[in-house]
Amino acid sequence: MAVRSALYHVMSAAALKAARGLKRDLGEVEQLQVSVKGPGDFVSTADLKAEKILKEELAKARPGFGFLMEESGVTPGRDSRHRWIVDPLDGTTNFLHGIPHFAISIGLEEDGELIAGLVYQPISDEIYWAEKGRGAYLNDRRMRVSARRNLEESLIATGIPFRGHGDHPRYLRTLGAVMGATSGARRMGVASLDLAYVAAGRFDGFWEFGLKPWDIAAGIVLIREAGGTVGTIGDADIMETGDVIAANPALYQSLRTLLTGAAGDGG
Repeated sequence: MAVRSALYHVMSAAALKAARGLKRDLGEVEQLQVSVKGPGDFVSTADLKAEKILKEELAKARPGFGFLMEESGVTPGRDSRHRWIVDPLDGTTNFLHGIPHFAISIGLEEDGELIAGLVYQPISDEIYWAEKGRGAYLNDRRMRVSARRNLEESLIATGIPFRGHGDHPRYLRTLGAVMGATSGARRMGVASLDLAYVAAGRFDGFWEFGLKPWDIAAGIVLIREAGGTVGTIGDADIMETGDVIAANPALYQSLRTLLTGAAGDGG
């Protein structure tokens, strides 16, 4: 049984409160699919409402902490040592199309180091959470990364760049390499949940380029505390580049070597 800390209760209470509105709004989005206007403006409103709730609840519980949030950006806090990194709706495109696969992601930094993370999938009611040195959990069950040791047996998740975003030729080279070396690649559309699935052993690895800090902060903590490895191509800081490679320790170096060679970045 997981020992739930005060910090867990702060993060989970905020996520659960924000999720109530998102679940209601998903039903409205599904109805808007048939309207002339479409659901785009509605989704933006849902995103902002969720962020407002999260900010209010987290600030109430931990006054003075700063924020880095997808919609409102940086809010400095009186406590310069701590900062929440929050994505109120990861998987906006899924949400926009009425696909019930999205998440709320909350990470916490202390002196620039990620020390806690929570990813909540409102539709499946799954809370993935971890604190530095305390392990990682899916609801009450301890999470561990998978034990597979060979790339040819592995299932690797990814995020695909879309119109106007990312280096498409570079990404396609990496996708081709992974397709030829593994048992499959999956694109689910929610980076925070992809990372949580690696922590839970559902995926054996994950890669994506150009992610934002709020996409990955919580997931990095989850994977590390579940015994996995998270890194990047080259020597740059993962939170700055957003180029992410994650896997269990047995597969990480093989996956990183494969992706580095295919991307043509060296290192």
